[in-house]
Amino acid sequence: MAQQHSTGTTELAAALRAVMRGEVEFDAAARALTTMDASNYRRVPVGVVAPYDADDVAAALAVCRAHGVPVVARGGGTSIAGQATGVGVVLDFTRHMNRVLALDADARTAVVQPGVICDTLRDAAAPHGLTFGPDPSTHARCTIGGMIGNNSCGSHSVAWGTTADNVHTLDVLTYRGDRLLLGRGGHQLPAALRTAADDLVRRELALLRTGFPELPRRISGYALDELLPERGRDWARAFTGSEGTLAVLTEATVRLVESPPARVLAVLGYPDESAAAEAAPGLLPYQPLTVEGMAGDLVGDTARAALPRGGAWLFVEMGGAGRAEAEAAAGHLVRAAGADGATGHTLVTDPAGQRVLWRIREDASGTATRLPDGGEAWPGWEDCAVPPARLAGYLREFRALLSDYGLRGLPYGHFGDGCIHVRIDFDLLTAPGIARFREFSTELARLVAAHGGSLSGEHGDGLARAELLPLMYGRELVGVFHQFKDLWDPDGGLNPGVLARPDRLDDQLRFTGLPKEPVPVAFGYPHDGGDFSAAVRRCVGVAKCRETTASGGQVMCPSYRVTGEEQHSTRGRARLLHEMLIGEVITDGWQSGEVADALDLCLSCKGCRGDCPVEVDMATYKAEFLHQRYRGRRRPAAHYAMGRLPQWLRLTAALRAAPLANAGARVPPLAALAKRLGGIAPERPIPPLATESFTRWWRGRGRRPDPARAGRRTVLFPDSFTNYLAPEAGRAAVRVFDAAGIDVAVPPRPVCCGLTYVTTGQLDTARTVMRRTLRHLAPALDAGLPVTVLEPPCAAALRTDLPELLPDEPRARQLADSVRTFAETLEERAPGWEPPRLDRPVAGQTHCHQSAVLGDAADRRLRERAGLHGELSAGCCGLAGNFGFEKGHYEVSVACAEDQLLPAVRRAPAGAALVADGYSCRTQLDQLAGRTARHLAELLADGLDERPDGGRPAGPGGGHRDDDGR
Repeated sequence: MAQQHSTGTTELAAALRAVMRGEVEFDAAARALTTMDASNYRRVPVGVVAPYDADDVAAALAVCRAHGVPVVARGGGTSIAGQATGVGVVLDFTRHMNRVLALDADARTAVVQPGVICDTLRDAAAPHGLTFGPDPSTHARCTIGGMIGNNSCGSHSVAWGTTADNVHTLDVLTYRGDRLLLGRGGHQLPAALRTAADDLVRRELALLRTGFPELPRRISGYALDELLPERGRDWARAFTGSEGTLAVLTEATVRLVESPPARVLAVLGYPDESAAAEAAPGLLPYQPLTVEGMAGDLVGDTARAALPRGGAWLFVEMGGAGRAEAEAAAGHLVRAAGADGATGHTLVTDPAGQRVLWRIREDASGTATRLPDGGEAWPGWEDCAVPPARLAGYLREFRALLSDYGLRGLPYGHFGDGCIHVRIDFDLLTAPGIARFREFSTELARLVAAHGGSLSGEHGDGLARAELLPLMYGRELVGVFHQFKDLWDPDGGLNPGVLARPDRLDDQLRFTGLPKEPVPVAFGYPHDGGDFSAAVRRCVGVAKCRETTASGGQVMCPSYRVTGEEQHSTRGRARLLHEMLIGEVITDGWQSGEVADALDLCLSCKGCRGDCPVEVDMATYKAEFLHQRYRGRRRPAAHYAMGRLPQWLRLTAALRAAPLANAGARVPPLAALAKRLGGIAPERPIPPLATESFTRWWRGRGRRPDPARAGRRTVLFPDSFTNYLAPEAGRAAVRVFDAAGIDVAVPPRPVCCGLTYVTTGQLDTARTVMRRTLRHLAPALDAGLPVTVLEPPCAAALRTDLPELLPDEPRARQLADSVRTFAETLEERAPGWEPPRLDRPVAGQTHCHQSAVLGDAADRRLRERAGLHGELSAGCCGLAGNFGFEKGHYEVSVACAEDQLLPAVRRAPAGAALVADGYSCRTQLDQLAGRTARHLAELLADGLDERPDGGRPAGPGGGHRDDDGR
């Protein structure tokens, strides 16, 4: 079936809108967002529709059939083989058809729509002691429909099997509009289809009984053997794994399993990968819930510290009716493992500790995309599977094959099922590299087949492997697959090019069309060789940014958590930038309205830099885009008003006009005029300016340095927020440092991190400001002094943005390495100092930039020593500097605050101290909740008054100085 592109698309869209309740989107942005999944492939759709219900699906199919346009069903878009890429009309089930319709705990079944997230179903089942067994690493964002399409598995398949083992009945619609109920026996199917399929099975009986390899993770091809008489002719199982090529799923009844009330995670160390692979099958008789394997080359130093001694590890989960039973089962297991060559073990019983270790494993699908030296690695041979007993031998030969081709990859995966994930550093940008990719793929397919394995053990064949199925099954059985496809879809209208009559595996690669040379940009992109395209390529589509549960402490992506729209996820924005660089769907380059609209709601929180497994940094990409877009052009008013805020604040302070400005802000007409001229949201009160800046207060103290504290000095960086808006935080920090015996210096000339210029894309000005700061801090840097920054986003800007904007400035990296937070300074400069005991619960916010860039380990330790107990909210407060003040952002800003911060504050116990080191976080709490939060330095300074020594300085002298650190 030929795919339409521009011809007739207007008529097609109009026809769909006339009959559908759901959205019909044929614009460039909607198409660009669905060109890719998590694979190496890219296919451009005609349009995207989001059906409300099964009737909508039927209506869409009828219109597409009348116009001769193919259809692809899409869930979370996390498929790794290309089967969820767009072609024709894409059906997006995540927007509306995303509910658990019914749950029968007694029968252990649930009725779900195809767009329901796996974890949503598991959360619904949990109160009944049940769960949905299959749980791929993307369980927090993949859909049940996609799992049925791919026959997904996950880490618990050794206990609960694949998705096919957990489906009961399926409601589907064929391309020709037939509504079918698939189940065991096929008794409710139309006679024509059932008879034709029975005839096909009868003719090929011997081939179907002998042509399928026996192994737990055989996912490749169509599961025609499920229609054998001895298997009960299970049509639901036969349909599972058909990758949207036979019919469109509209509803599923799935089986649930009992979830053990207690679980213990045993992490077993082994000398190397082969030893771990050889040991895995021997653990299966102990009835583990998981047997996951990872080798040392995928584990960083920080993660390795949490693991037992070894060069490879098995993560084995044991369950029980209670903790004692689970621990006993784990004890039997580790004793057996020790007798079989394990080098050590760790037993983890608390859920929090288990989550930390499981995150190492689950993030591997993203972290494996970047090799230790920064090289790019790609899917394509992500999940081959062999019989578990043959895994060790297969892995040795696989590693040898990689070496023969000069390729590198980091294997890991489901060792208990013989299924291995790996991403390989294929060169998919040049013709010779693509030719080698094809040759290697063919050889690897032969190796898998020689071991009695399956080309796909979890993620399906898609565009990546279907062409090679004859090497696994033989051409005769693959020919039967084609006949089976034709029984369901004689028009070839469903997901053409996948499974049956497949496209070539080296066609439609997503990198084709990207610029051959790096485009001129402002940032250095040091981790991507200075190439903006390589930076954008970091996003491989695993879609961790689409997770919306708060339990994991994830910051990204706050605007997506509010809107639920793909264009507001980190992945969606990266996809639009990718398409902008290609120029086929997004055609206006840096002037693209589609990209501008998607980035408009990016809060520049940098959460993706910390939470994304491959450290996509959308805040930097947004700054780059705004810089290029407005170069030589008039900017939005907010860029002049808030982007240049440090200039206005410094001018106001110089004129001593803060009282006048504050008075004007309290006059409604004047405030309204100022907000209108400045592009500020009318709903926002204008924060008051300090009547005395921190630096003016500091100069008025006139205290000199104490030579006795020469080894405990720090430069206190007077950022614009602390200096002009919240000097009380700076004064408190000075007092605490003084009590801790730390010598404080403040630069005598203005310094600025450039943050507000960066977030508004005024990068030329940002570089000018940053260079001036480097000059003014040069003596302190040359003296090797740390630079303490109280405002987290300013500290993050100095650590990351400054060296990436000034890669050729030798002092840029020096300053970045010198930056310390308030807590880090106390820990490093006064390690023996005991803070005042406050003994209070805390609530509030860890600044998103601190979570993503700086880390908060030192802050946690300081709060603990001060007797401040409790967790601060994760996520983003929603104000995010200029974002929440900009016109048009108020509602999203408030919704972001309501996601995690405000509920956490409301739940705080009476008497809790509200802590927020970020000025934006404190402002958001003040304006939305009427609550006063304080910098941690302020709480500690208050506590000094209650100490017996009255907070007098530790050691001789006052420890203050008014110079630049020399």
